[in-house]
Amino acid sequence: MTVQQDDYWMQQALLLAKAAEAAGEVPVGAVLVRDNQLIASGRNQPIGSHDPCAHAEILCLRQAGQILQNYRLLDTTLYVTLEPCAMCAGAMVHSRVGRLVYGAADPKTGAAGSVLDLLQQPLFNHQVLVTGGVMAAECGELLSSFFRRRRREKKQLRVSSCNDYDAD
Repeated sequence: MTVQQDDYWMQQALLLAKAAEAAGEVPVGAVLVRDNQLIASGRNQPIGSHDPCAHAEILCLRQAGQILQNYRLLDTTLYVTLEPCAMCAGAMVHSRVGRLVYGAADPKTGAAGSVLDLLQQPLFNHQVLVTGGVMAAECGELLSSFFRRRRREKKQLRVSSCNDYDAD
């Protein structure tokens, strides 16, 4: 893939991340591509679906398996706006994704090199090629602004509830 192709597909993942945010979810989006053709997409949905496994990557991989009628997703590239966690990285290894391209690094739970590197683990039967930092500023800013807003909303709720208490 070329840099322009990586940027194009990351932009598609960003659109899904923005849709996740609009639905009240942490803004993460993912698309799976083979031969520069979209196979599947996903956006974070754990809050709304009450499913801790409903990460963008997992939903995208599940959809791809159904579309391709195969759990092995050989010769594919997964584009995701945030470095995958251990669960998502494990699913990528099991499904034999060929390459991961992610935007923002995750220094708290990233499993593609930030905290752990499960995708290049030589003891596993499959390794995933990794390209990190594609459109990192845009992906990171979307996440940062989401969490800034959430902290501000929580603070306003605390202040509001203190004011309600004072009124009694």
